[in-house]
Amino acid sequence: MMSAPRLTLVIVTASVLRLATRTRQVLAALSIFLVSLVGVPQADFLASDPGVRGEPSETGKPLDGLTGSQLALFQAGKDEFEEADGLGEGLGPRFNLDSCAGCHTQPATGGTSPVVNPQVAVATAYGARNYVPFFVKPDGPVREARFQYKANGTRDGGVHALFVISGRVDSTGDASGCDIRQEDFLAQAQNRNLIFRIPTPVFGAGLIEQIPDSVIVANRAANALTKSALGISGRPNRNGNDGTIARFGWKAQNKSLLLFSGEAYNVEMGISNELFQTERDETPNCQFAPTPNNITNTDGATGVDTLSAIEKFAFFMRFLAPPARSLAMPGGATSIANGRALFRDIGCVLCHTPTLTTGDAAVAALRDKKVHLFSDLLLHNMGPRLADDIVQGRAGPDEFRTAPLWGLGERIFFLHDGRTTDLLKAIQAHQSGPSLRFPASEANAVVDNFNRLSEEQKQDLLNFLRSL
Repeated sequence: MMSAPRLTLVIVTASVLRLATRTRQVLAALSIFLVSLVGVPQADFLASDPGVRGEPSETGKPLDGLTGSQLALFQAGKDEFEEADGLGEGLGPRFNLDSCAGCHTQPATGGTSPVVNPQVAVATAYGARNYVPFFVKPDGPVREARFQYKANGTRDGGVHALFVISGRVDSTGDASGCDIRQEDFLAQAQNRNLIFRIPTPVFGAGLIEQIPDSVIVANRAANALTKSALGISGRPNRNGNDGTIARFGWKAQNKSLLLFSGEAYNVEMGISNELFQTERDETPNCQFAPTPNNITNTDGATGVDTLSAIEKFAFFMRFLAPPARSLAMPGGATSIANGRALFRDIGCVLCHTPTLTTGDAAVAALRDKKVHLFSDLLLHNMGPRLADDIVQGRAGPDEFRTAPLWGLGERIFFLHDGRTTDLLKAIQAHQSGPSLRFPASEANAVVDNFNRLSEEQKQDLLNFLRSL
């Protein structure tokens, strides 16, 4: 039997050991917590954007489950989308490019800006007398230009086409007698009155079109306390007439794919249509097609032949499948899985909602589908660093729709103006403000969380984004 003093010593020793063990556990936990807050400098490794995925792309296919007639509409729309239009089809008098696919071609038809910018070649194609604006580069993104204000100080915000048809002579028309000139973009830039937009990809657009407003509203209300704590709000850009939620374009300014098609045909190519019937420039000696330039063919031999170009564009986008994801590239499946968890944990999912669902769509291939778009389709204040001072619908000068992230792994240029090809820079650009004119970005706290990650964690998150 152990003596009382020795027993006391053993008890005290055990207590000290338990205390020391508990202390080490607390210190270890504290260390992990501090690392999560400030990160650990890595002398031999810094996270970096892995770049555009190099594997062969599976993106650009039609939706699964389409009927034969729907596939025919998809193919007819794709053919029209890829066709280059000339003077006889109504190109111009002012335009940004001569085909839809020229802007939407990376990594496949329906995507976004390609490696080589086609705007450089189209400037002088067929003898056209255009200079290439300073912001259009052979290896830069396809861009459109907008002026923030008019000369009288009132708001502008509209698209100002880069090129004119003056001097162009193609197989469909002769504009050698047209003498209109390009706008002075350099002067607008010097007056700090010039901003840019790049094309948005349209993969999976038909699924986005079929997400009910009620789903968007319910998702907005979800996780309200967490969003509020991080300074995230968000609101829909509602149509001014019927009050329903618009969802296409950088500021969610367009309600439907048909409206998106008609506006782009008119604004980007200068081709008037049944939604936008008036020429943007009515200079008489620069008109080579009746107005509107493209209409329903009432004498079409088949239903597809009858459709106007903008309807075919809309069907192509509506039946275009979502972009293909990668399960292992870049970085491997484990890194991608870790990155997805971090994307959730630091709060990215509060705006870039991973999945919404469609409703009781008339087309079976679009009905009751999970849409893995990584967007809430809401407008958010993005701070002075990203503010473009353009108002569209109810979207304010610093507000942008949460850009869907699906397909990110195969995109080259990022942000609304294509200012960077680097995902890290794009993430950091989400953080700014407030300023005298604009409130702080709603993404500030989430970007802070990202910056506190270790370099290995950042790399996992970047790998996850590039896997989309």
